[in-house]
Amino acid sequence: MAAAAAPDGGYAWFILLSCFLVFGLTFGVIKAFGVFYVEIHRYFETTATGTSWITSIAVATIHIVAPVASALSARFSHRAVVITGGLMCSLGVVFGAFANNLTELYLTVGFLNGFGYALTWTPTVTMLGYYFEKRRPVANALSSSGECIFTFVLTPLFQLLIDSFSWRGALLILGGLQLNLCVSGMLLRPLKATKDPTNGSEIKAAEESLEIRSVSKEDLDEVKSSCHVGKELEDADEWRVELCFEDPSDKHDMTEESTSRTKWTELKNKILLYVDYTLITNAQFMVYSMFGVFAALGFFAPALFLVPYARSKGIEEYQAAALMSISAVLDLFGRVFFGWVANLRLTETVQQLTATVILLGTVLLLCPLATSFSELVAFSAVYGLVYGATVAIHITVLAEVVGIQRLGSALGFFMLIRSSGGLLGPPIAGFFIDKMSDYGTGFLMAGVSLIVSALFLLLLHITNRRGQGTANKSQSTHKDNKGQSLGGEEKEEQDMT
Repeated sequence: MAAAAAPDGGYAWFILLSCFLVFGLTFGVIKAFGVFYVEIHRYFETTATGTSWITSIAVATIHIVAPVASALSARFSHRAVVITGGLMCSLGVVFGAFANNLTELYLTVGFLNGFGYALTWTPTVTMLGYYFEKRRPVANALSSSGECIFTFVLTPLFQLLIDSFSWRGALLILGGLQLNLCVSGMLLRPLKATKDPTNGSEIKAAEESLEIRSVSKEDLDEVKSSCHVGKELEDADEWRVELCFEDPSDKHDMTEESTSRTKWTELKNKILLYVDYTLITNAQFMVYSMFGVFAALGFFAPALFLVPYARSKGIEEYQAAALMSISAVLDLFGRVFFGWVANLRLTETVQQLTATVILLGTVLLLCPLATSFSELVAFSAVYGLVYGATVAIHITVLAEVVGIQRLGSALGFFMLIRSSGGLLGPPIAGFFIDKMSDYGTGFLMAGVSLIVSALFLLLLHITNRRGQGTANKSQSTHKDNKGQSLGGEEKEEQDMT
């Protein structure tokens, strides 16, 4: 089955709207959760590391469950999976409002809520990739801008709700708000023939191969009798000729072997329909996944600790919350502008991503130098701009690495591999904060992690160049051989004349 052409318009804009809402109600909430962090830290009188595990578990669960979300979407539908995920998110946050200790928050706001996030985010982003091709960089940038806009709105809103109803009441309201994820799921409409054509062609070829190899007892008898006739098999396939010289007593063994091989191949084909596990043999994909691991160590910690860091410097609580809003505004601009730049194809997308990641790591390393409100405003603005430039294109690069046909499975595996970074990032930052009694050390850890992740992008770029060089060399060799063959034929014709 051939994949349907991406419409790049029409109903695709409703898919983009759905993805916009999902980004806002998942990662936008995670970035704004720093306001809750301060209150929960005080209420349970725990360490920075202990409190950071709530966000860390949610982020890690999103990554780990992503392949499951991809498989469920292939088995059922993207719409059904997203609606189910929205219900889980809402229930997780509502249950968390009644938590009596941190462990219960880990299980509800952390695990259950993160599980729902995975079921909503992964299928929606995959569906967006199906609906956009020419405008994919811009579409990814616009949809991910939902994270920025919701962070801008939710950060002061959460502070207001906490002041009015306590952190428990604010969580109850958030649980009701996240029911809108179900509305996002209802907007998803399947695009015909969006199943992975690569897998489909491979499965079809495998099935045709199996039809040839699976020879019944009657077929063997027919081949045996025809072997005595003489030359009736001269135009038959090679496998049939080989069967003529085999001992008839081996027919039963061959049939059993063929049957077992058929069952094993059918099992692999069924798995490939839902999860393309062959991606782990793709060297470029694995290099990009390692970039994701180290980038995740530094992606989530700054948003979680920016408000506490500002409060530790004596900044008033609403001013501290405003820093996240300022960061979100510049984040939005960065995503839209640099997504548009990527769409112009002025340079390779992986090169653009490498530059932004290095710059983001450098900005985070400079954060501890900011101590006053004006300096923190400048840091938040620059951090938001560069963060947006980075996030706007990292999914586009993944699609270029594996191809759009395998994006669903690749996104799931990428999130799964990246989960270790998302899980350990905030707690590691919290560990340094507890040891040094300074929130600035968390930003230093995040900056170093991002700069290390850029090394894998450089390796990916080198691998791509070598692959292109090898492909060009093989094409050139093929053309030379073809030219020599044609030249030889022309010379023979001249000699004959």
